Amino acid sequence: MSTSKKATRRRKSEKVPESDLRAKKVRPAQERPEERDFTGGGIFCLPARQGTTGDPIMDEEVVRLVVDWDCGQYEPYLVEMIITVLKLGREDLGIADLKLFSRALREMRASSKMFRQYTHRPKIAIFGSARTQGGEPEYLAAQAFAQRMEEAGFMTITGAGDGIMGAAQKGAGREASFGLNIKLPFEQSANDTIAGDDKLVTFNYFFTRKLAFVKESDAVALFPGGFGTMDEGFEVLTLMQTGKAQVFPIVMLEAPGGTYWKSFLQFIRDHLLRRHLISEDDLKLFRLCHSVDEAVEEVCRFYRLFHSYRFVGHDLVIRLKSPLTEAFVEELDRDFCDLLQHGSRFQLSRALPEEDNEIHLKGFQRLVFRMHRGKNGRLRELIDRINLAPLAS
Repeated sequence: MSTSKKATRRRKSEKVPESDLRAKKVRPAQERPEERDFTGGGIFCLPARQGTTGDPIMDEEVVRLVVDWDCGQYEPYLVEMIITVLKLGREDLGIADLKLFSRALREMRASSKMFRQYTHRPKIAIFGSARTQGGEPEYLAAQAFAQRMEEAGFMTITGAGDGIMGAAQKGAGREASFGLNIKLPFEQSANDTIAGDDKLVTFNYFFTRKLAFVKESDAVALFPGGFGTMDEGFEVLTLMQTGKAQVFPIVMLEAPGGTYWKSFLQFIRDHLLRRHLISEDDLKLFRLCHSVDEAVEEVCRFYRLFHSYRFVGHDLVIRLKSPLTEAFVEELDRDFCDLLQHGSRFQLSRALPEEDNEIHLKGFQRLVFRMHRGKNGRLRELIDRINLAPLAS
């Protein structure tokens, strides 16, 4: 610690004002780095709740430590985390749990630190089998798809292995690739494209790795694969269906003439939809594409006018790259009335005050409405309709 910082340290007997944690060195909005909230505003709405260790003197020591560490507006969240860690130490949970929690936090930190430099770039996660051999039709399709997505401005995230993952990163190129590797007892090492790159992170746990995939992606592409591909695909679908992650494009593709995803869709219809284990709207959360061109078009069309959305209180706020006409909004009132809570209508708006922490989106027009939760397949249909809207003059 520098001499100047040592000189400004508070004495242990000096109480830290509570306001220090609420307003200390908060950056002006225009200076804050762009942030992502993959939940659609759920994380942004969570308050910083300073708990207690049960010892007021220790609570003050934690606050003092964090203030001295000088983290500005992040300080309340760090206090909360440290108090949680200290409570873990007194609760006799065992070495195994503490090792798991410690390793998971380190992995999440490493991943977020790496992705933080690329928040402004759209990304697509590409999943598929590590066992697909070079030259196979699915391998060539994955390589071509990733190349096309890179040309469209997307960076590619894969599990860093061989097979479909290696093909996708070869297509995207090293500069436009991220690798989220996993330590396994029998496989896998990083593929040649991403090995040794700063954008490669190795995880010990699948759950932290899957969090990174979903948290950082703006779209997902699924190629044929085994249990891992199925797990990753269903994870994303479950999060979208339940509203725990934002709706974004999920495309399923393979080599022309393949039946992998056709059989998958038939299973979904025969055994999930027919027994009412899912709804018809849930099928709108993904698209089976029959060519690389169709899959690329599906992803890019999703972001034609639509940019993003987040919940502000009970209202859903959709941010638009180009303004909508009032006549088009009236059509939405008519055709998507089932998506609206009683008494709500679609309304055009400027950025809401609660969105001040996303200054980079301030200039976008908003479409604001009160949505029936649990209808995310229908929300996907609304976004598709918005992307077909005529541009306002």
